[in-house]
Amino acid sequence: MPVRRLSAVAALLAVAAVLLLAIDRGRDPLAGLRVMVPNAPGSGYDVTARTLAKALEDAGLVRGVEVFNLPGAGGSVGVQRLVYERGRGSLLMLMGLGVVASEHSGATAALRETTPIARLIQEPNMIVVTRDAPFRTLSDLVTAWREAPASVPVGGGSLPGGPDHLAPMLLARAIGVAPPTVRYERYDGGGELLAAILGKRVAFGVSGVGEYADQVRTGTLRVLAVTGPARVPGLDAPTLREAGVDLEFANWRGIIAPPGLHAEDARALRELVDRLVRSAQWRAALARNGWSDAYLGGPAFDRFLAQERARLDAVMSDLGLTAT
Repeated sequence: MPVRRLSAVAALLAVAAVLLLAIDRGRDPLAGLRVMVPNAPGSGYDVTARTLAKALEDAGLVRGVEVFNLPGAGGSVGVQRLVYERGRGSLLMLMGLGVVASEHSGATAALRETTPIARLIQEPNMIVVTRDAPFRTLSDLVTAWREAPASVPVGGGSLPGGPDHLAPMLLARAIGVAPPTVRYERYDGGGELLAAILGKRVAFGVSGVGEYADQVRTGTLRVLAVTGPARVPGLDAPTLREAGVDLEFANWRGIIAPPGLHAEDARALRELVDRLVRSAQWRAALARNGWSDAYLGGPAFDRFLAQERARLDAVMSDLGLTAT
């Protein structure tokens, strides 16, 4: 090929490269933002994700946020999908201690590949029964549980090591019931767990305050206690300590993104969350759902996840439990 033709081709390629770079720089990294929920509708992740999307829109930060569910294996199906979407800066996934538990149990080894964005909230669990259950107080439940642990099954929406599993195991130890003797029935998220509670397939359930607050307010479920350090406004229920058990426990939730993000995309997502947590709309959502602000962004959240992995290993070992 003649030298002049080569020069012309090179010039055209250079112009094309500049145009592509300009287009890339001019794009909106948050256009078409989607939030994945790794559990079924009605779960704590689902409630948090839809609350997050509404607060983003109400605060005028993003328009048209789509929330979709991809349940399975305690969140590991969602994590695998997130890793598959490598480099996609318009995708987030709700996660929390339950997803860390899926990594601990061996259900997924991909969580470490994802991009941590932020921890958002802390939330106490609550111990719930049907309105016609024989347990009128936590003391009633404790008495029956001590007498025959296998006859008092507890339901939760977490894998071993997740919040709905750890809370009753820690409670059992606190009242003198050996955690390995606890009959724990696992369901994939709050929706399935609610059906099990109402169908009396378990004697009681343990879940996040925000998941079943509506069912409690309408009288479908009754709360025996909440696991946090203080009572939850709007719920007529004592803390564990008020009910005579020396224990506090709280869950947390946050958001992660796919691996291999463009630096601009990662920065845009973290800045978006930083603006959200300072908005009046988000503060109202916290109060409405009984959540505590636990915002932790960027590298600090990454370090927190590493600490949670180590803590979970230690707690499970201390309780005499192994991941299954």
